[in-house]
Amino acid sequence: MSDKPEYTEVLPEDAASPENPVPESATPPSLEDLLKMAEQKAAEHQDAWLRAKAEGENIRRRAQEDISKAAKFAVEKFADALLPVKDSLEAALANENQSAEALKSGVELTLRQLVSAFEKSSLLDINPVGEKFDPHRHQAISQLDAPEGTEPNTVLTVLQKGYALHDRVVRPALVVVAKAKA
Repeated sequence: MSDKPEYTEVLPEDAASPENPVPESATPPSLEDLLKMAEQKAAEHQDAWLRAKAEGENIRRRAQEDISKAAKFAVEKFADALLPVKDSLEAALANENQSAEALKSGVELTLRQLVSAFEKSSLLDINPVGEKFDPHRHQAISQLDAPEGTEPNTVLTVLQKGYALHDRVVRPALVVVAKAKA
């Protein structure tokens, strides 16, 4: 034996050698592998796109159904409020032996029920006596000479109340308007 120690070279683990071949990740992928990966990615993207498109169609269809149901049942709350009014009117007609005073009392009660139903549904009166004429809310039927102290274009008389639903005129008030003195 020699006095010299035996020396062996230690290579890093990832170094290439016949016993330790180069890992596949170190070599660039072939064109076939790249094409397969690209086709796989394209298929994944197409699948995601088709799913998103189907989800969009489902959302659109559900929204149309919701709109249809909302239109169909929009007056349901109002109808619930009007049913007691109808019941009261039917009860009044069913009672044949009632006095005029009892009938008047029943009609007043029924009117209060109807006014309550209107208020719950935000259906409000347009009763513009003394207000300035507004063609968006009032319909002038005639004009009269303005009484002393009244400005022209002022509503003098309401022949028929108007109604507004949430600030939208459902029916304009029929009014008589003051005209300017000649």
